[in-house]
Amino acid sequence: MHRVFRMPFADVYPHYVTKAEGKGRTREELDQVIEWLTGFDQDALQEHLAKRTTFEEFFDAAHLNENVTLIKGVVCGIRVEDIEDPLMQKIRYLDKLVDELARGKAMEKILREPAPAG
Repeated sequence: MHRVFRMPFADVYPHYVTKAEGKGRTREELDQVIEWLTGFDQDALQEHLAKRTTFEEFFDAAHLNENVTLIKGVVCGIRVEDIEDPLMQKIRYLDKLVDELARGKAMEKILREPAPAG
């Protein structure tokens, strides 16, 4: 089992915030990305942070977005769509979304929303 699986999500969340805010994005946008991926609203997210749930517990409780398989690309030199361990893949999906947010990608693209008709 990877060490990160037992790591409290609350220990990594501030790094996500710093990465996003350092690139001119907001905590609210970060939380929106996390909600899209996991289904956790603000109250549920805060509860996980307060309880210091591990990444394993965090993603066990999550209801992943049905469009999660649209997340593609490289994180830490590995294509997220090719990661075989389901939990590691979920963690890397989150990393990829945070990277996209920090790079200034539009929210509708990060959230894999369909292009408007017309």
